[in-house]
Amino acid sequence: MNKRIKYIIIAILVIVGIVLFYKNVYIVKTTYKTLSPKVANLDIKVFGIGNVSAKDIYSITAQTGGKIISILTDEGQWVKKGDLLITIDPVDMPELVEEMLISVEKTKSELKALIKESESLNAQKELSLITYKRYENLVKQSFVSKSEFDKAKTDLNSLTAQLEATLVRIESSKIEVQRTQKNADSLKTKLSRFQIYAPVDGYVISKSAEVAQNVASSTTILKIVDPKTLWIKAYIDEKISGDIKVGQKAEITLRSQSNKQFTGSVKRIVAQSDAVTQEREINVAFDELPIPFYINEQARVTINAKTISNAITIPLNTIKVEDGKEGVWTLIDNKAYFKELNIQAKGDNEAAIISGIKTEDIIIIPDNSKKALSEGMRIHQ
Repeated sequence: MNKRIKYIIIAILVIVGIVLFYKNVYIVKTTYKTLSPKVANLDIKVFGIGNVSAKDIYSITAQTGGKIISILTDEGQWVKKGDLLITIDPVDMPELVEEMLISVEKTKSELKALIKESESLNAQKELSLITYKRYENLVKQSFVSKSEFDKAKTDLNSLTAQLEATLVRIESSKIEVQRTQKNADSLKTKLSRFQIYAPVDGYVISKSAEVAQNVASSTTILKIVDPKTLWIKAYIDEKISGDIKVGQKAEITLRSQSNKQFTGSVKRIVAQSDAVTQEREINVAFDELPIPFYINEQARVTINAKTISNAITIPLNTIKVEDGKEGVWTLIDNKAYFKELNIQAKGDNEAAIISGIKTEDIIIIPDNSKKALSEGMRIHQ
């Protein structure tokens, strides 16, 4: 009996030894770094890639066809509003304008002559009317003959007819003055189209024609950008664009100046998203114009969408996905346990947590170079 008890005790000791060996020697013990959540303000930033563009880019076109005589600017040059940019050969248009202006002066002179003539006829008519009335009284008293009275009446009627005819000619002459003036103005307008001026203070970004080249009407010769409307046309995923508002501050990085950041702000959010890429266009304007700038240059924008105050925050690199759920591995009694999180927002390097974790909890920092974490796994700090 004692011998049997002895064997039982030995068996128990062997089993205990095996268990201790399995837990403390055979099982791989992995050391992980840990941290605890903290309460802090979290800046939520939205990133987008786009190109340098502008709200107002003017296409300077030929207003009439013809041969280009001069182009007084070039790509990469600044122009002032009202500067002469392009001259197109007007051919015989200046002579036609001059001839029409002469016709205008001629019709004006004829009108003046007719007015003077009407004034003279009107004076003669008044005198004839006085004579007629005097003879009318005298013929009644038989102091003048009937023939003399009839002659006075005929002279009055003749002058009245001449005056009426002259007044009609005056009205006709006025119409002719208006017609020739309109023709002259029309020709001057056409002549003005052979010279093209800068519509704004701007920067020439392209030139698509040369001197001596024949161009058709509406052919684009230059493109000028209004620098006050320069912005980045950025494209941002719809999923992260909801917090973006007009007026929010932003940082802009140009590809040609990757070591420099420009400040700006959101000026416009395009109302229609791209149905294919599921991106939304956001226009971010510069606070200060970059000199030089290049239209269509690639740029990156970082928009400060909002700030979450006094939030429980954890590093983004601690968040993992297990069975389709986002969460973190926590350390409880030297064992790993996965906790699902309700994440409010994600910043550059940190996330704000609504629920699922407390500041006193200990989070395990995953390490891909070590053994993968599993539920209940024993680890060392």
